[in-house]
Amino acid sequence: MFADRSLVKGLGYGVAAGVCWGVIFLGPELTPGLSGVQFAVLRFLCYGLFSLVLLMPRLHRVCAQLTRADWVSLFWLSLVGNLVYYSLVGSGVQLVGIATTSLIVGLIPVLVTLAGRHDANAVPVRRLIPSLTLAMAGVALISLDALHSGADTRTSSGQVIAGLLCAVGALVSWSWYAVANARRLALVGGVSSHDWALLTGLMTGAQALVLAIPVLGPEVAAHGAATWVHFVLVAAGVALLSSVVGGAFWNQASRLLPLALSGQVLVVETLAALLFGFLWEQRLPGALELVAIALLVGGVVWCLNCHRSDTASATATSS
Repeated sequence: MFADRSLVKGLGYGVAAGVCWGVIFLGPELTPGLSGVQFAVLRFLCYGLFSLVLLMPRLHRVCAQLTRADWVSLFWLSLVGNLVYYSLVGSGVQLVGIATTSLIVGLIPVLVTLAGRHDANAVPVRRLIPSLTLAMAGVALISLDALHSGADTRTSSGQVIAGLLCAVGALVSWSWYAVANARRLALVGGVSSHDWALLTGLMTGAQALVLAIPVLGPEVAAHGAATWVHFVLVAAGVALLSSVVGGAFWNQASRLLPLALSGQVLVVETLAALLFGFLWEQRLPGALELVAIALLVGGVVWCLNCHRSDTASATATSS
């Protein structure tokens, strides 16, 4: 019963994180005057500031509990899982759109599941092959649709391919982050999930501060004060909802769920991103997009059922 309750709580935290993260794909569309890298730096400057304010009352105590290995992990998790990942997401959104980018990034559950195949409570990969095949077929289909749509709108094939490569790069970088962060959290016993997310924000903010002058400096004179206020408000909103709130939810989920299962919950982020994207573009999904969404969601739901069956079997055996 306790295992079931922890699983339900973990799924709840994972779903909440996915909804919060869905807005990250909308941010670059709301700031067309900035590149994906520039918006990422601005967002994480805001994230770093929020994290500093929230962590300040207990900063010394929390930092005293970290080892050198923890700080090294925070550096790489922040760089790869935040700055690199979101720069690639923003570039992908601006090159091939929200739907294509979010669906390719939606393959993260597949990579995370494969990475967690040897962990405790993981379902054997052979049982997941049908569901993983469905999910990959959905991503392949949306990639073909992007190339076809690009030809229809006279977008250069080079631009579409660059956008697809950015989305694939984002997929790889955040899959690595999801695995590495979950495993590091298991080793950091004295720091809460919320504080770990804020520490990640502090580190990412420091990295963004180093990049701010070379990345954002040339743009200062290119936009008026009102435009910069708009950029900062969008970046701050994304940072607060996705980074602070979503990050705290995700770290809770990572501690309560098996790695392979926590990866599957990320499909909620894809669905939220698609919903926000279609609302922003004021359109319904096309036929190929609908099929791709159905394949991806079907694959992930199938995989969830495999985990649920294993959990039920384990509970029945223990009783």
